[in-house]
Amino acid sequence: MLAVLLGLALSLANSSSGLRAKPQTASNTQVTPQSSPAGPSNPARTASVNQPAVFPLQAAPRAGLKIVVLDPAHGGTDLGARGTEGIRESEVVLQFTAQIKRALEEQGFQVILTREGNDNPSFDDRSARANAQRGAVFITLHIASTGLSGTVRTYVMPDPPPSNDTTGLIPWDRAQAPFVGLSHKLGDMVQAELAQRFKGSPDTALVAPVRQLRTTAAPAIAVEISSVSVEDRAELDRMIPGVAEAIAHGVVAFRPSYVLPVMPGTSSGVQP
Repeated sequence: MLAVLLGLALSLANSSSGLRAKPQTASNTQVTPQSSPAGPSNPARTASVNQPAVFPLQAAPRAGLKIVVLDPAHGGTDLGARGTEGIRESEVVLQFTAQIKRALEEQGFQVILTREGNDNPSFDDRSARANAQRGAVFITLHIASTGLSGTVRTYVMPDPPPSNDTTGLIPWDRAQAPFVGLSHKLGDMVQAELAQRFKGSPDTALVAPVRQLRTTAAPAIAVEISSVSVEDRAELDRMIPGVAEAIAHGVVAFRPSYVLPVMPGTSSGVQP
């Protein structure tokens, strides 16, 4: 299941610039992405957040992709999807995350986890782990409640509507907007690897307004494995190595396309 409501606003900090995202009051409007074909969904959460946040609007010269922030969904009292055999999404994603982390580290990436145990960081706390990094991508992991067992889908945010803002400031809940193009490229590369390993998976990334991605100021994707409704938990366990390998290979393929954004008003071509 993919979480889809506004979360708590956290400060975005970058050590060399000191720029921060400030809270903005948001409505309690709920957006529910569809799971393939109906799309993933999550228990509703409401929050208030503040603006404005300063995010990059221009592309800068190429710089290295060094960090992958992995987000095992749910945790704590939020168990996520629950299926047969006592399967709980919040527990299974930790097993996937552990092997994905190893596969990425073998490719030379630094991997940061949003949670390692049975805790439940807020949506924006998870996003902020990626937003505070320089040279990072964000991947949130989920186990679907529906869908063809043994398949995997990657989701990216849709293209944002045009903004009339001329100040160069982007509200917290539009943090993903400057990165949507890169997110689509990353999503397609990861999904192409997944499709090779898991028959019935789509060839390219799907589009859905995933709440967790919206406040992430970095290339960001959601990966959803099907499903908690398997008859035997071992069916999911057997998918772990293939999912880990596919994600690692997809991120490696994306690495040459990665560019660091610049903040408005800077001329160095490096994110402050």
